[in-house]
Amino acid sequence: MSALTGFRALTFDCYGTLIDWESGIWDALQPLLRRARRDDITRNVALEAFAQTESACQAQTPRKRYPDLLTEVHRRLAGGFALATDEALDRRFGESVPYWPAFPDSADALRALKHHFKLVILSNVDRDGFASSDRRLGVDFDAIYTAEDVGSYKPNSANFEYMLTHLEHDLGLGRDDILHTAQSLFHDHVPARQAGLACAWIDRQGLEGTENWGATAKVTQRPSVDYVFPSLVAMAQAVGEAQANATSTQLEL
Repeated sequence: MSALTGFRALTFDCYGTLIDWESGIWDALQPLLRRARRDDITRNVALEAFAQTESACQAQTPRKRYPDLLTEVHRRLAGGFALATDEALDRRFGESVPYWPAFPDSADALRALKHHFKLVILSNVDRDGFASSDRRLGVDFDAIYTAEDVGSYKPNSANFEYMLTHLEHDLGLGRDDILHTAQSLFHDHVPARQAGLACAWIDRQGLEGTENWGATAKVTQRPSVDYVFPSLVAMAQAVGEAQANATSTQLEL
């Protein structure tokens, strides 16, 4: 494993890592819950149900575009909670990705990291969905690969194989040049490890010390990771400190 500043590229999951998808999902569920007047469906309950439903839909219909998949997720969530829905409500949820907010630290941290690395997106949404989020993130990414491009959803190994093949061809990057940076153990760190990648876990949920899985499906055995940070800005600060220390050492020599 390289030192933190020894990598040439950071490959990012977007939703959960850069974009606050849990807040976005919860906000987008409010029309359904408000209509039903169901106070017993808390944020945690809803997000756990979303995690199970979304992962099932992605496995069953890997080529379905993400807005259409979210529409089906909403329909199934409503059915699972015995709530009345309709096509308009389902579609409204399916088209909610452009309204999901960025985490407050994402843009500043990405700009800082851009000084040290090439920045790459490997996302489980479609191209149009990411484009709307991209405007919130404050940097130009060096490459963007989506589930729409691959024809499957993470954690399918095909998504990482696609990214590695294209990064070598497009940017001349090899496996050892890459630090995969993500929040989700299920979607990202398990398949990234299987692909032989170094990993930085942005543990925004505080899952390292709890069982707060939020909107991500649970994994039975947590994969090992090389770095753990509670936020993206904490990672950017660690990179800056590591770079300063390396520079100081070189000057002393």
